[in-house]
Amino acid sequence: MISQVENPIVEIHDLTVSYDKKPVLWDVDLSLPKGHLIGIIGPNGAGKSTLIKAVMGLIPNSSGYIKLFDQDLDKVRGRISYVPQRESVDWDFPASVIDVVLMGRYGKLGLFKRPRKADIEVAMDSLRKVDMEAFKDRQISQLSGGQQQRVFLARALAQQADLYFMDEPFAGVDAATEKTIIKLLREMTERGNTVIVVHHDLQSVPQYFDWVIMLNMRLVASGPTESTFTSEVLQETYGGKLTLLSEVGNLLKQGRFPSREQTEVKN
Repeated sequence: MISQVENPIVEIHDLTVSYDKKPVLWDVDLSLPKGHLIGIIGPNGAGKSTLIKAVMGLIPNSSGYIKLFDQDLDKVRGRISYVPQRESVDWDFPASVIDVVLMGRYGKLGLFKRPRKADIEVAMDSLRKVDMEAFKDRQISQLSGGQQQRVFLARALAQQADLYFMDEPFAGVDAATEKTIIKLLREMTERGNTVIVVHHDLQSVPQYFDWVIMLNMRLVASGPTESTFTSEVLQETYGGKLTLLSEVGNLLKQGRFPSREQTEVKN
């Protein structure tokens, strides 16, 4: 099931991406609406991170084309923010928390310009939103994984973009940080931003996202979570790889998913 979207913020047509001539994404075709919190869901190796890297122009496409705001990427880069996986970042790089967040302002400063008072105020406001203001002078290498993820999110907020791509922002963070992040993402979409998130925790999908992309090297489905995140689509997306599929299916039928806090207590 592929939902058609009028005036899409993201359009992907016939996208194929290959590594060493081996396709990782095959013939993906979809469009996404503005102002939604969108989850990219699928098993390991499904091409979820590859999809957003291809949209961001970070890896080459074998075929197909992508439009953002009905334009080519190069014309709208300043309106887009990308939060990579935390594991892909060199956290030993000598920089303070405020320095990292100010990096989000560089696109608006131009070459060789120093941050203005207004830029510093935006950076500090971004840190306040993720409860990291007190850590502004701390070296990023001294932070916990959850704190580092909050700083990364603050940097993205400081960009003041319209469209955000986030690669597993909840990976390796505690429940309190996850709650802070999802609250912030919801607030962003309520303001008209669009947030697209690579996500792996199936149990939280109905709680977190109002639109889902179900992916396993090819596009299985894309549409509103309520009508798209079904037992049938999960089966098609994961096949025999999902050991929890029957449990997830039962929970879907019952219309209830345990919260992360409940799951942690249970475990």
